[in-house]
Amino acid sequence: MGLIDSHAHLTFDPLASQVDDVLDRARAAGVDHVISIATDMSDADRLLTLIRARPCVSAAVGIHPHEAGKVTDADWEPFRRHVEDPDVVAIGEMGLDYHYDFADRESQIAVFTRQLDLATASGKPIIIHCREAHADVVSILRDAGYAGRSVVFHCFTGTEAEAAEIQADGWRISFTGVITFKNAAGLVEIARDYPLDRMMVETDAPYLSPVPVRHVRPNEPAHVVHTARFLASLKGISFDEFAGVTSANTRAFFGLGHLETR
Repeated sequence: MGLIDSHAHLTFDPLASQVDDVLDRARAAGVDHVISIATDMSDADRLLTLIRARPCVSAAVGIHPHEAGKVTDADWEPFRRHVEDPDVVAIGEMGLDYHYDFADRESQIAVFTRQLDLATASGKPIIIHCREAHADVVSILRDAGYAGRSVVFHCFTGTEAEAAEIQADGWRISFTGVITFKNAAGLVEIARDYPLDRMMVETDAPYLSPVPVRHVRPNEPAHVVHTARFLASLKGISFDEFAGVTSANTRAFFGLGHLETR
């Protein structure tokens, strides 16, 4: 069983202009499927067009916290339709980003909360973006009734205590190429102890190229194999075993029992 890149942005430049070549390279590297993430309404429209011609890609739609200040009342009805679209397997990425504060925090919280309200009825899993906002994100999720539900904190780079709190609420964390970086010792220790049967891997392409392709831009789904090899070695298991387990985890989390590959 090949790997699944559980979080990429195939509609972002410069991947969008070469998406079929990107997917060919992923397949050649042993990556069978990609979950591509939309970050606003126009991005969601592009993504849904892309996936309908490419069964090896699944879609998640959300409003990124960076985009929260641009949201208008007119956006919520199309967002609701996207949430209900059977081709959409998850809602997000959504959450809070207090590092960049590209949108004011009040807007970020309001947009995050409203997305959760719409996502709850769908029963679909949600994908969280959380940067320097852990306490507020966790509080909002709990208040929305998400303890014990299908939630993944993508591109996790937090502390051991934050990882433990996420796990205690029944949520997951997903690992990117950041774990291969020289300054990721704390994250390595978190991954070493993280349950293999809940682990997922991602690129966050076109960002965060892993070692040994750290200098390569853009990052792309084929490169998730480097993160997977690093984590397999850390766990003391073969790459094939790691690929099989994490792919099964990702299928189960996103409800991809019917998953098609290319």
